[in-house]
Amino acid sequence: MKEFMNLAFSFDIKGLLVVPSSNVIIQAFRSVFVGALAFIADASLLWVISLTGLHYLICATFGFLLGVVVNYLLSVKFVFKEKASIRLSGEIAIYVIVGVIGLGMTIALMWFFTEIAGLFFMISRGIAAVLVLAWNFISRKVILYRKG
Repeated sequence: MKEFMNLAFSFDIKGLLVVPSSNVIIQAFRSVFVGALAFIADASLLWVISLTGLHYLICATFGFLLGVVVNYLLSVKFVFKEKASIRLSGEIAIYVIVGVIGLGMTIALMWFFTEIAGLFFMISRGIAAVLVLAWNFISRKVILYRKG
């Protein structure tokens, strides 16, 4: 926490976002930043495709897939210092599995918040994004990027 606070209070953007770090607090911060960029890609595609009249859950699936690709590319570049504990093909497979579980969570949460709670589907997507972001970071950190 001390390293993160020092970087934050000194406004060391490069240290917070770019310089490789094995500090889990810095990685979590970067994961939120990367997740936000992936969410922007995801939500943008969701919104654009929804304008065609497709059901919002189908549109959410396409948006989510784009978000997973953006998240993967940025995560391996900026979030995790550690190399994946398995080969690249296994790393991609784990990202896909975690992503598919995240997609299931997204669809279930969006359905609940839209159909049951009565929220606008884009607001439901935002709520789901926060919860799935936590799932993604914890799962990938524990499965792929643990020390050892």
